[in-house]
Amino acid sequence: MITEKSKLAEIIKIKGAEDTLHKFGVPCISCPMAKMEMDKLELGMITEMYGLNLEGLLKELNKKRK
Repeated sequence: MITEKSKLAEIIKIKGAEDTLHKFGVPCISCPMAKMEMDKLELGMITEMYGLNLEGLLKELNKKRK
């Protein structure tokens, strides 16, 4: 299950997750600096930092895991 503590590096391994992250406005996918830190970036930290909808994002990402 994907939670606010899930690391971005693990999330992007899920098929279709990258599209969902883009849909919700997560900018870190294309950020060169973030690519070096993806194993440390937690989804909750990112959504808080950018004022994104964590609940909606978690709901859609967890649907992709099934």
